[in-house]
Amino acid sequence: MPRADTSFLFDLDGTLVDSVYQHVLAWKEALDREGVELSVWRIHRKIGMSGGLFANMLLRETGLEITEERLARLRTWHAEAYNRQATQGAVRPLPGARELLAFLTEEGIPWAIATSGRMTTAAHNLEALGVDPSKVPVVTRDQVRYAKPDPDLFITAAARLGVDIHHSLVVGDSIWDMLAAQRARALGVGLLSGGYGEEELEDAGAFRVYEDPADLLKHIDEVAARR
Repeated sequence: MPRADTSFLFDLDGTLVDSVYQHVLAWKEALDREGVELSVWRIHRKIGMSGGLFANMLLRETGLEITEERLARLRTWHAEAYNRQATQGAVRPLPGARELLAFLTEEGIPWAIATSGRMTTAAHNLEALGVDPSKVPVVTRDQVRYAKPDPDLFITAAARLGVDIHHSLVVGDSIWDMLAAQRARALGVGLLSGGYGEEELEDAGAFRVYEDPADLLKHIDEVAARR
């Protein structure tokens, strides 16, 4: 069985919750509302990085002027659109997500959640998972200076767990998660549930790639040391 000194730091969207495409559509709605024309596939390729960096890159690609007011509007409209989908039941845990977290808890293996989303959107996902932020460390974009691909989210999550980031596993579904893991000098474990390919995740630093949380749980002995 995995040792208790192994720790897991999870991304949220696309890693534990099936919400990536809801975010894509929410950003598309926000951009359309702002009069920014951008293909859906271009939006998807940036899901997983911080919302601010995401919006900056999108606007830079379109050649439009980037202002704090415009970025604030986009973030607000994205949150409104995403939360509307979440309250309609469109956001659900990925297969095996609850079981994986329950297993780690039962084994006494520390785990935390670090998401580039702000609490305004993360709250629905945490509720869907049955995760209580008062009992489990949850680090959101609101709480760090920089989000992914910078390592701040995962470093802060490890600190709140009281574990060494260098002995932690960062579990994520995007290249931005894997880049952040590398910068934190943690091991990255990739999941295909966010829409990125296996080679993309491996090229970004993942040392193992699984389909989803259920597949990771099935192969947990491959990524965590045994007693």
